[in-house]
Amino acid sequence: MADPLISLGVVSSGTANSIVGAGNPPTAAAWQTAFESALPYRDFLERHGTADQRSRWEAFHARVSLTQAQKTLLGGFVRRMPVLVLAGAWCGDCVNQCPIFAHFAAASPAVDLKFLDRDAHPDIAAHLKVCGGQRVPVAAFLSEDYSPVLFYGDKTLSAYRASAASQFGESCDSGAVPPAVGAITAVTADWLDQFERVQLILRLSGRLRQIHGD
Repeated sequence: MADPLISLGVVSSGTANSIVGAGNPPTAAAWQTAFESALPYRDFLERHGTADQRSRWEAFHARVSLTQAQKTLLGGFVRRMPVLVLAGAWCGDCVNQCPIFAHFAAASPAVDLKFLDRDAHPDIAAHLKVCGGQRVPVAAFLSEDYSPVLFYGDKTLSAYRASAASQFGESCDSGAVPPAVGAITAVTADWLDQFERVQLILRLSGRLRQIHGD
C-alpha cells in the first residue's frame, strides 16, 4: 500500500516531515501539500492541544463576536482563499487570535481555513518567520491554485501598540489572562482588514478573472 504522506508530497526524515518543493521559495505544489496536511480548527485543537489549552481556546472563541456588517462583508467574498495558519496550541498569541479566524471562516464559505502545527513541517515554517524568529500565529494567504498572496502575523498593529504601551511584555504569553473586550474588537478588525485585502487582490486579479470569466 502506498504511503499516504508520499502521495501528498511529504517525505519522512528523522522526526519531521519534509515537503517536496519546499525550497526558496516553495513551489505552489509545496504550499498545496502543506495546506492539505494541515487541519481544520477543531481537529487541530484535538490533535495538538491539551484539555487546558483547548479550554482556553474555546473560552476566547466564545468572547469573539462579529458585527452584522462584518458578517455581511465576509459573506460577500467570492474567490476561494485558502488560509494556512502556522500555530501552536500552547501559544497565548494563538489563543487570543486564532479563534477569530474560525469566526471569519464560519461567516464566509470562501475562506478555507487550516492550521499547521509550528513544528510539523520545519521546511515550510522556515518561510513564515517574523523578524528572523519562528513566531506564531502567522497566516499564509494563498490563491485558489496555492500561489502565495500575503503572509501576516504574529500580532496585529493594535496588539503591538498595546504591548509597547505596557513596556514590551512577553512576545508570547500563556493566554491565561484574556484581553479586554475593546482589545478583542480592535484585533478582530485588524485581521479582517487583511482577509478583506486578500479577497480584493484575488477578486481583481486579471489572471483569476480570466480563469473565471468575470
